[in-house]
Amino acid sequence: MWKQLFELLQGALFIGRDVVHLRREVEQLRKEMNEVHRALNQIAHSFEHLSERERLEREKWVLQLENSILRLERRLPLGKPPKDRS
Repeated sequence: MWKQLFELLQGALFIGRDVVHLRREVEQLRKEMNEVHRALNQIAHSFEHLSERERLEREKWVLQLENSILRLERRLPLGKPPKDRS
């Protein structure tokens, strides 16, 4: 009977120790998950910022191209009127 009581108490102590250890591990995992969550938010924000910069850069290139075409059109001499082929 004393042996069973000792084993029962020993088992309870081991379970208590394991619970404390697991709680610490869970807390550590929560901290790591928060860090991962923050990192993903930063990546998402950077991606949005980069996408916006790329869109603005493309828009700028289109405007520069249109501007160059307009300048070129102003330099061209007016053509002669077409001859009647009647």
